[in-house]
This record gives sequence, structure tokens and C-alpha cells, in this order.
Amino acid sequence: MVRSPYPAAPSKEGPRVNEEIRVPQVRLIDETGEMAGVMSVRDALARAYGVGLDLLEISPNAEPPVVKILDYGKFKYEQQKKRNEAKKKQKVIEIKEVKVRPNIDENDYQVKMRSVKSFIADGDKVKVTLRFRGREMAHQELGIKVLERIRVEIEELAKVEQMPRLENRQMIMVLAPR
Repeated sequence: MVRSPYPAAPSKEGPRVNEEIRVPQVRLIDETGEMAGVMSVRDALARAYGVGLDLLEISPNAEPPVVKILDYGKFKYEQQKKRNEAKKKQKVIEIKEVKVRPNIDENDYQVKMRSVKSFIADGDKVKVTLRFRGREMAHQELGIKVLERIRVEIEELAKVEQMPRLENRQMIMVLAPR
């Protein structure tokens, strides 16, 4: 096995900068983005300090490692900005819950359906919970009818991620946006 004369990639977070770069030779990209060629680290550092900038290791695993002359503070700021932008574009899917009863009144049902539709339109999942109280447990078919009606009514907007199932005294169905 042939060992490389260059040490392993950095172990700390982020790239190595200035004196942290401990390799005999590097491939330098100058401050204008031009390839300056292979040279010793000392020469590359002198060139970076000469223009008042930092030497940043771009590709530590290359042979020899690639370094670039740039403003490290500005580089870190740009990276942070990119991370924040990516985080902003991420949509966190929440699970909203709508509770119904087996003998729900028509107006109450319409109000619940409006909220289900708005949650689905916002890209959230909806957990429809149907609670049975007392003797309603003897008439589970009424609960199944209510959940089936919801499923049919919301069919074009959402798909059923979890079919209705009975847990203790409640039936649960999960809807996800299409």
C-alpha cells in the first residue's frame, strides 16, 4: 500500500484556514479565481497575506490539496446565509387534529370539513379522531359512516394515509395532501 505524503482531511468542523493547513505543497487558486499552480504552503500563505486575505482549503482530499485566496469572514457569512435560506425554504409538515362525534350535526360537520380542507390546502396532514361515549360504542357503524363520508368528500384534495382503525373508545383516520 502506497501512503500519501499529505495528511488526512480536517477533523474539525469546516475547512482549514491559514496556518492550520499543514501539507508540503498545495494547488493555489488566487483571489481573482485564476489557477496559480502548485507551490509550497509557505509561498501560498505569503501571497494571501500580501493581498490582505486568507488561505482557505477548498478540496482537502485532492492530490495536492486545493487552496484558494479569499476573505474567510466573508466566506463564513455567505455559507451561513445559504444555510438560513435553505432552512427558510423547508416546509415542516404538521399533523392537525379534527375531532368529530358519531352523531355530529350537519352544521358542525360542515365547519369541521372547512377546517380539514384548509389544513390540507396548507400542506399539513390531518388526523380525524372520532370519539365514542357511553353506549355509542354499540353503534360503531355510525362512526364508520361519518369517517367514510369525510373520506369521500375530501378524496380529490387528500389521500387516506391511515385507514380508520379503532383504538379504545375512538376511531382514528389520517389524511395527507395529494
